[in-house]
Amino acid sequence: MNKNVIRFITVIAVLFCLLWLIGLGWTVEEYYAGKPEKILPKSTILKKVENKKGLTIVALGDSLTRGTGDETGKGYVGDLMDEIKAKTKRPVLLTNLGINGQTSDQLKQQVPQTEVQRQIQKADMVLVTIGGNDLFRGGQGLEDFQTGNIPAIEKKYLNNLKFIFQQIRQVNSNATVFFIGLYNPFINLNQGKDISRLIRHWNYDSAEISAEFPKIVYVPTFDLFELKVNDYLYSDKFHPNTKGYQLIAERVASLLTW
Repeated sequence: MNKNVIRFITVIAVLFCLLWLIGLGWTVEEYYAGKPEKILPKSTILKKVENKKGLTIVALGDSLTRGTGDETGKGYVGDLMDEIKAKTKRPVLLTNLGINGQTSDQLKQQVPQTEVQRQIQKADMVLVTIGGNDLFRGGQGLEDFQTGNIPAIEKKYLNNLKFIFQQIRQVNSNATVFFIGLYNPFINLNQGKDISRLIRHWNYDSAEISAEFPKIVYVPTFDLFELKVNDYLYSDKFHPNTKGYQLIAERVASLLTW
């Protein structure tokens, strides 16, 4: 074969090789363009977003959680939030999921809801008030007190309470849960002492359920209202007034480690 032809073929082959290398380099550059310099571990990517600079609180329960009867509209939840802000000088993010008139049956249905569990998952603290509507039910409980229906009502309530705490702990094992006990708004009635005895028993059983779970703290309030109940009740003679809610908030705050 003519040497010129061989030389020509060799040059063409070299050019094609150079073009291929250039194309390969361009392709690799395009492939990695825009990629992060360092790939984050999967655990970092999936880590939940938290309120790093402050405290996240979720409040669950009934009208006491909502603050019904407090003229300021804050209730014990709002008062406690103010107390924490003042003590720590840090921001507090509050989600109040309380519902007026809610019973333990209804809270049992609320807690497993997706959005509620999402809020609980990112909480540093969970506040719970429940049980008053199970026991009293707008005064119906006073009639049940006479008919002897309370033990069956309490048994169902305690089962609901255990389920609620189980759900909270499954979603969030680290948050401190403060469960607020009941007071007796009817202490000045003729049967007030008997009702007080019933509520103390109810509170004791509730505290025993709380003690079955880690970092669930039962907060007694019965003694706060016992001596001057009318001074701390709203005009409906059932819910706390502004002073009554402040007492509850101070009791919860006294249990916090700052």
